[in-house]
Amino acid sequence: MYYDYYTGGAEDQHTLRENVEAFRRITIRPRILVDVSRIDMSTTILGYNISAPIMIAPTSMHKLAHPEGEVATAKAAAACNTIMALSFSSTCTVEEVASSCNAVRFFQLNVCKRRDISAVLVQRAERNGFKAIILTVDTPRLGRREADIKNRMIAPQLKNFEGLLSTEVVSDKGSNIEAFASGTFDASLCWKDIGWLRSITSLPILIKGVLTREAAIKAMEVGVNGIVVSNHGARQLDYAPASITALEEVIHAVGGKIPVLFDGGVRRGTDIFKALALGAQAVLVGRPVIYGLAAKGEYGVRRVIEMLKDELELTMALSGCPTVKDITKSHVRTEQDRLQCRL
Repeated sequence: MYYDYYTGGAEDQHTLRENVEAFRRITIRPRILVDVSRIDMSTTILGYNISAPIMIAPTSMHKLAHPEGEVATAKAAAACNTIMALSFSSTCTVEEVASSCNAVRFFQLNVCKRRDISAVLVQRAERNGFKAIILTVDTPRLGRREADIKNRMIAPQLKNFEGLLSTEVVSDKGSNIEAFASGTFDASLCWKDIGWLRSITSLPILIKGVLTREAAIKAMEVGVNGIVVSNHGARQLDYAPASITALEEVIHAVGGKIPVLFDGGVRRGTDIFKALALGAQAVLVGRPVIYGLAAKGEYGVRRVIEMLKDELELTMALSGCPTVKDITKSHVRTEQDRLQCRL
């Protein structure tokens, strides 16, 4: 049941497959005879230095994968000198994660119908040293995840909500997670509410779930501090575009005014290279981190990040890019590029 929860996507899972397959249709155009005796993968996100442009995406309920849950993931992120985004639906509290190790962390938020609860969560994150809020904007309702419905998915109590809201939902219609989301998430959330969020925190706000030029432009108009191009791991709207196919459109719309991060389908160092070439400042990794956590706890998460870093370093060397800044659009060719060449 829990494996299905992590691996599954929405409905036909078309977008789930495309998130990975779309990377395979992008080719790399290497440079030769470049001095790559030293490779520097380090970069900055909102002014914070990280060892490589690889962050840990906000994913729910890590204790379903390992008894130590998000605390183990946080320790691995700190050991790898990268940023972890903690999900609001974590199975360890904001305070437990914050006290587990010294590191830069962001807090992911889904806005609740009871805004006072969302405000408490944001303020707890800020008080405990989290450095930014990632607002998920693609979940007015939960996508139809048919494996969870079939399995009658049962979720544990979400510790961040203790004393605020009961997360124990009894439903005879399928997934308890879907029942909780429909009763809790605020489907009325809209652009003007970015102002409300800004009024309750001094932290930078990034919005996660942008896939179009129109949304990117609107995001800049309302003054967000960053964008995460994401289709929610293909768990929301099936037949939405693969995240990597939407990235370039968003990058062009933003025009370098705010940072753009990328989420969805990253499985190899070459995938990271391709996302950086198309304009992303860093990638967020979700499922691979969960699989590492399930296999080997903190060490497993560390190994996943280290493997991706090793692969990215090799890809940069073989492509003639000694630093992250050297990776440009000219280093890749997309399907769209090939179509334009034919025309």
